[in-house]
Amino acid sequence: MQIVREVEKLLGPENKRVVQQLVGGANRSRQEEALKKNKPLIVVGTPGRIAEISAAGKLQTHGCRFLVLDEVDELLSFNFRQEIHRILEHVGRRSGADPQGQKNLLVKSADRQTIMVSATVPFSVVRAARSWACDPLLVQAKSVIPLESLTPGTVNLSRPTSSSNSDLNLQTQATVQSLPPALKHYYCVARLQHKVDTLRRCVYALDAQSVIAFMNHTRQLKDAVFKLEARGMKAAELHGDLGKLGRSTILKKFKSGQVRVLVTNELAARGLDVPECDLVVNLDLPTDSIHYAHRAGRTGRLGRKGTVVTICEESEVFVVKKLQKQLGVPIPVCEFTEGKLIVTDKEKHAEASR
Repeated sequence: MQIVREVEKLLGPENKRVVQQLVGGANRSRQEEALKKNKPLIVVGTPGRIAEISAAGKLQTHGCRFLVLDEVDELLSFNFRQEIHRILEHVGRRSGADPQGQKNLLVKSADRQTIMVSATVPFSVVRAARSWACDPLLVQAKSVIPLESLTPGTVNLSRPTSSSNSDLNLQTQATVQSLPPALKHYYCVARLQHKVDTLRRCVYALDAQSVIAFMNHTRQLKDAVFKLEARGMKAAELHGDLGKLGRSTILKKFKSGQVRVLVTNELAARGLDVPECDLVVNLDLPTDSIHYAHRAGRTGRLGRKGTVVTICEESEVFVVKKLQKQLGVPIPVCEFTEGKLIVTDKEKHAEASR
């Protein structure tokens, strides 16, 4: 729905019906009626609902020239495999084309521009680009790289023989480039039972007005929100079990400033667009550098400044150091004293010795 709203802004109110949402969980018959009545030029939706309506013959995609797969690494997961396969088979397929065989699939894809978008490029995306596209280009933060000019350190997407080391290099490189450039990264050591209070002190020290705090387990969110609210800080939890209306209501409150801290899990790590978000806090460590990048990408958007603070236990510091090495960004240790964020002397000495 964020994408739909952005398209509507670009097109203007007079062309609002040119774009149509096909989202699972919404009324399907109303969606089908809108398709028939408005004949939209742009359809934005979830794989299941698009595949479902397409299979029913209510969405004609054979003449479609452009297919965009957003968060493509997620769409490649087992949950969406069948729906994505159907979409790829039907979007842009010329009448009379033989849907069988890899050669014909590539011929079809030549008649359709396929755009795969992700903040990170795991091997599954590289493999998909080889299979689904003719002469794919790798478009990174500030460059468009044609296949013939790819350097040995990057992966040639058209060659399935590239080494796993090169694939890993591409993934790490793309992860680093996906981080917003104006971000500052810190970590703070705290005991498990003091993490939420450290979060509160962090928010005050940085005077952050729009904060997203990440935890790894849904059952922990409610307790964190309760502790923040008990200390007078407006907070809310966001997770998949809330239902569509509940999530929408909380997001509206967060974007309008009624909620200062949004405590969430990986649900909000991808795609959530709140340009005003000025602080991301990891109350639990992300599982790897890719998840760190997706979380960090919620702040510092559109060139704005942003801060990422990871609150960890002493035994977890080595994980932060590993993330720092993989991402190639400095993550100094800090503490919150007298309402200020202080980079500790220990870290300063370490920096000076380098």
